[in-house]
Amino acid sequence: MRLGDSARQLWADLAAQRLRTILTVLGITWGTVAVIVLLAFSVGLERQTIKRFHGLGDRIVVLFGGRTTKPFAGFREGRSIRLRERDVALLASEIPDITMISPEYSERATPVRRGRNGVNPNITGINPVYGEMRNLIPLPGGRFINDLDMAERRRVAFLGDEMAEVLFEDEDPVGQQVNIGSTPLTVVGVLQAKTQNSSYNSRDEDRVFIPATTHAAIFGTEFVANIVYRTADASRTKQVEAQVYELLGRRYRFDASDEDALQVWDTAEWEQTFGYMFLGFKLFFAIVGSFTLSVGGIGVANIMYIVVKERTREIGIKRSLGATRRSILWQFLTESFLIVAVGATIGIAVSFGIVKGMSYLAMEEFVGTPVISMQVALVTMALLAFVAMFSGFFPARRAAALDPIECLRD
Repeated sequence: MRLGDSARQLWADLAAQRLRTILTVLGITWGTVAVIVLLAFSVGLERQTIKRFHGLGDRIVVLFGGRTTKPFAGFREGRSIRLRERDVALLASEIPDITMISPEYSERATPVRRGRNGVNPNITGINPVYGEMRNLIPLPGGRFINDLDMAERRRVAFLGDEMAEVLFEDEDPVGQQVNIGSTPLTVVGVLQAKTQNSSYNSRDEDRVFIPATTHAAIFGTEFVANIVYRTADASRTKQVEAQVYELLGRRYRFDASDEDALQVWDTAEWEQTFGYMFLGFKLFFAIVGSFTLSVGGIGVANIMYIVVKERTREIGIKRSLGATRRSILWQFLTESFLIVAVGATIGIAVSFGIVKGMSYLAMEEFVGTPVISMQVALVTMALLAFVAMFSGFFPARRAAALDPIECLRD
């Protein structure tokens, strides 16, 4: 009953200051929209970036040869370290934390043709487990390279989706042949289109993948372009990296502390860096939105000061009839919360409409789809509660501190 009386009294007071009230509510509405929409876009951008990053692979480490910068065991600095396929077997057998590993051969000088269509892609020789590590999922009706292809050195190829379109246009490539140089190979699968924003040789959509054994038989390459592996736990990649340097340092005679002897790209570490970067974005957007929301809070405080002034006599009567300072304080705090709640409700509704409308625009590829997540909702509610408390507390405290005798004289 008391809440109902307070609401009716507040409505009467606000109706007397209609324009000021509307502008105040709009200030809270706009601040709420700014906070929610900015944070929703940051969440959508973060998810899209991680999705594109995972197109490269999940928790993989890419290992390249490098050049020594320290003398070791009678060898001068400046030696090139080039990796071989036998290093894959060494690392797999000696480091239990490596659960998947594959060499990666690369050949770019040989054309790939099908009829009159030809192109010079990255012809990549790999082991079957490479497909799982790199998220190379075949389209229905096809498959990736398997163990029999490796064991029998089969002349088979797995095409990136863009490569398949260039070579076969609208035809189904599976079961048909392409020529790598003068060597015919049968297409066994085509890559399912995926989002990928990073690579270290070329995009998977533009590649031709063949068994590592077939690659060695066709091109006779002694050195691999790089090695790709995955650890059981992303948190142990640094320990595994130290073991890799130790093992290969003994094999190729370089100092295990010479970081430039090998080049290591730990994608889990990069993903963690992206996480910190987007946390900074979210904090920045939250601060910008909170500044906008604070303007609305100032408007609430201003109108509540007016309400206190206009109801001075009422406050004196209530105090003379036994109302405590605390009850007066809570009365005006409640009223300020009601004003903020109205503006916030409108702002949330508008924000949902904006986010829903944005989801229909063709911009997911670039900035992702804005999402009002639980995290966004909690941050927004916390900011609104703070603004309501801050904007209502000082006018309410002033009302509670009024002398009832002075109020009755007013």
